[in-house]
Amino acid sequence: MASSGIIGWFEAIGLGDRAAVGGKGGSLGELTRAGIAVPPGFVVKTAAFEEFMLALEQAAPVRARVAELEAGDLAAISACSKELRARIQAAELPAAAAAELTAAHASLCERAGAREVAVRSSATTEDASDASFAGLQDTYLWVTDAASMLDRVRACWASLYSVESISYRRDRNIAEDDVAMAVVVQSMVDARAAGVMFTRSPTTGDVSVVTIEGAWGLGSAVVGGEVTPDRWVMGKITGEISVREISDKHIEHRRAGGGGVEAVEVAEDRRRTPCLSDAELGELRQIARRVERHYGCAQDIEWAVDSRGELRLLQSRPETVWSSRDAPPAARAAADPLSHVMSIFGGRR
Repeated sequence: MASSGIIGWFEAIGLGDRAAVGGKGGSLGELTRAGIAVPPGFVVKTAAFEEFMLALEQAAPVRARVAELEAGDLAAISACSKELRARIQAAELPAAAAAELTAAHASLCERAGAREVAVRSSATTEDASDASFAGLQDTYLWVTDAASMLDRVRACWASLYSVESISYRRDRNIAEDDVAMAVVVQSMVDARAAGVMFTRSPTTGDVSVVTIEGAWGLGSAVVGGEVTPDRWVMGKITGEISVREISDKHIEHRRAGGGGVEAVEVAEDRRRTPCLSDAELGELRQIARRVERHYGCAQDIEWAVDSRGELRLLQSRPETVWSSRDAPPAARAAADPLSHVMSIFGGRR
């Protein structure tokens, strides 16, 4: 499907569109176009956010308020965050934008054969290789209708002004004019199991392995640290499993009755049962290799497997911890430090 107006369908966008669709949106489009199994969806482009913010700014400043905050002044940041988030969530969406989003939602639901969607923030500075806003903005799961979807889009925009997000930007002196928010609207996966995988060991930096972590139900229980996941370490090329740790997975996140997510107790006979079969681990390893080859660098990947055993990727972002340690120094160290100093001053006449 083609992009038009403020909507960008995954099939029509990629990482080159980050300025318009944010880091998460660009990555999901990139994966879709690379033939990786991703739940279908679209992105509410930053143009919609900018139009919304322009109307809001006419009443009172928003970005200028944030820009004048001192880094580390938590009291001032908290007060500003509370005020700005309330203003954004109370403001009406422009009628034309609301109509276009509602039509796109209807098209997505018809295509997916289900009405439930996830609404996920996608900041323009998110998931870059040198800095990441990942986890600083909001995600809403099992959103059940178009009206709720519109509310959640506005809530995602408001989360750009959370205490954590404002603090992150002020600490790094990121210009407010350089920051905007797109929003991903994506069909939900009714996950039997979900989790994360890394194409480089998160503990040792080993590039020859894939580390997979998962638990029953939605991945939010793993990402939020509410359950200790099962963990496997596999040879990236050989597929040999060198580490197999099966945890006591006492809860799982499931769809709540009226939408949203709730934590439920896992039956005793499933708590210490692996959430993935060896065949599914092998399939995930192959997908991890494909994604890493496509991007050309180590990746941090979110995955889910549904009740039919079909695997879907929900996100892929550059691994930053070990990759940043590998970055070359700004200048090569001289074998003789004195000669380095002399070369600097010797060039001055």
